[in-house]
Amino acid sequence: MRLLAVFLAVLIAALQWPLWVGKGGWLRVWQLDQQVAERKAQNLRLQERNDALDAEVRDLKTGTDAIEERARNELGMIKQEEVFFQILDKRRPSVASSSPASPPAAASTSAKTKP
Repeated sequence: MRLLAVFLAVLIAALQWPLWVGKGGWLRVWQLDQQVAERKAQNLRLQERNDALDAEVRDLKTGTDAIEERARNELGMIKQEEVFFQILDKRRPSVASSSPASPPAAASTSAKTKP
């Protein structure tokens, strides 16, 4: 009788093995759930980035404010009859070779006003 109980216990364990550890078992399902959660988080981050880029493209196509901002910050452009003041940072050495037509240095703070 004892031998029969041990045999049935081994048989039940053998039948349960694929359910827990096999190809379609609970362990594999748990791993796939973890991968799905990671992909959803990654998709959410990418969707937010795409939305921000889409808003920037729409702003560049329809409005002039974004174009003006880029022209000022990246190219150092100013409007006609606008006075440009450049305040140099004392901690950084000034560059003598920079021309007045060149864009402001990244280390400087600038203020623009109309007369």
